[in-house]
Amino acid sequence: MRIFFAVLFCSVAIGCLPVSTYYAEGVSVAKLERDELTCDVNALRDAPVANQTRQGAPRYVARRHCDASGACYDRGGYWVPGEIYTVDVNASLRKRIKAQCMGDLGYRPVEIPACPPAIKNAAPPGATTILPRLGPQSCAIRNEDRSVLIVNQG
Repeated sequence: MRIFFAVLFCSVAIGCLPVSTYYAEGVSVAKLERDELTCDVNALRDAPVANQTRQGAPRYVARRHCDASGACYDRGGYWVPGEIYTVDVNASLRKRIKAQCMGDLGYRPVEIPACPPAIKNAAPPGATTILPRLGPQSCAIRNEDRSVLIVNQG
């Protein structure tokens, strides 16, 4: 039952998040997706995944003993090793390469706010196929299939 509510909460929350994407007015979504894939592949080629395993700092855990009178005594302690984790050292470079590639193709990064529930309920089903002109009243509806409908209110 917990999993059901967690999935329900996440699906509702995702619908409330803004849509972050690259944007160029008048471009088809299919072309945007092709260009983005090309830039992803180029970025991965130029800055491949380079995972490094690292370890955080160890922590000292003191052992203290307190008697009935409230007097406390240090009884030694022990070290806990730091957490081991993996980091891709090329991730930020890959992101910059992709951003430069998309910029060279005429796109700019945008964040389109999620549409309020009233707009979402009134909008016809479907997805945007050509990127429209964005204005201050533009908002986005993320569909269940992850496609997006951009709505210009008013």
